[in-house]
Amino acid sequence: MRSFPNTRLRRNRTDHWLRELLKEHYLTSNHLVLPLFVQEGDNKKDDIKTLPDVNRLSIDLILKEVESAIKLGIKAIALFPVVSEELKTSDAKEAYNPKNLICRTITTVKKEFGNQIGIIADVALDPYNSLGHDGLVKDGKVVNDDTLEILAKQSLTLAASGADIIAPSDMMDGRIGYIREELDDANFSDVKILSYAVKFASNFYGPFRDAVGSSGSLKGASKETYQMSFTNTHEALAEVELDINEGADMVMVKPAMAYLDIIKQVKENFSVPVFAYHVSGEYAYLKAAAEQGYLDYDKTLYESLIACKRAGATAIFCYDSIRIAKRLHG
Repeated sequence: MRSFPNTRLRRNRTDHWLRELLKEHYLTSNHLVLPLFVQEGDNKKDDIKTLPDVNRLSIDLILKEVESAIKLGIKAIALFPVVSEELKTSDAKEAYNPKNLICRTITTVKKEFGNQIGIIADVALDPYNSLGHDGLVKDGKVVNDDTLEILAKQSLTLAASGADIIAPSDMMDGRIGYIREELDDANFSDVKILSYAVKFASNFYGPFRDAVGSSGSLKGASKETYQMSFTNTHEALAEVELDINEGADMVMVKPAMAYLDIIKQVKENFSVPVFAYHVSGEYAYLKAAAEQGYLDYDKTLYESLIACKRAGATAIFCYDSIRIAKRLHG
């Protein structure tokens, strides 16, 4: 009689129902955040060449996307403005204009849907800065401390408009503590802070910059003096620890797929929710490969998002949240 181990792992893979029953990690609509690009106009929908099937939308069309998201059980949206060139200045003052595009969008969504869905508002100056940087630029350098005051003003304006979560993505030192103190002093203590604690100076951001129009302003300049080197791990953990100590309620790792190891280490070392951003370049390369017939887009996107969950992500920013939610609802 042939000798063979008593344990055969394939036994638990024989049937679809059993494979489903024994799944270790799940993705549901509860885990998805839908990023949306808002632009001025009415009934206006513009394609983004480098982000196929993602559009810049006017506020009225944003409402339709939000309605679809709610019906599918998606719990939050993340809003990013497409700012007119004439409003971009070196002092980025449009960032804290209470009547700016993003504030009007937040107010309109809240008026229409109330608390049926959460609103995450990005805090950074690059959409408003004529030089395309996330902070103020003086004498050719992105300055840290002067930028904090503007970021705090922007945060207060967004909170007053109805944002549920403030998401500083600028990577300035000390901005979480500065913003938290300003929010609390202004009686916005219930407004949450999702810190982009680990935002790498990645090559995967190109399509996003095209979408919001900051790539033209940036003119090829680097953000490496404030975004993290993608070679570093311990620095990422140090950034997370600092931001939690300063008052962050949740932290972000961006990008996602190339940094699953970072997501895992953050999850294992800190007791806060960890968000992953499946960024524009990660979305775009799946789309491009699918268009060439190299892979099945839906299956590969789902696999990618499950990888984020497996690594430890609590929630995932995904440009195709509505499509993947429809698939999950089957």
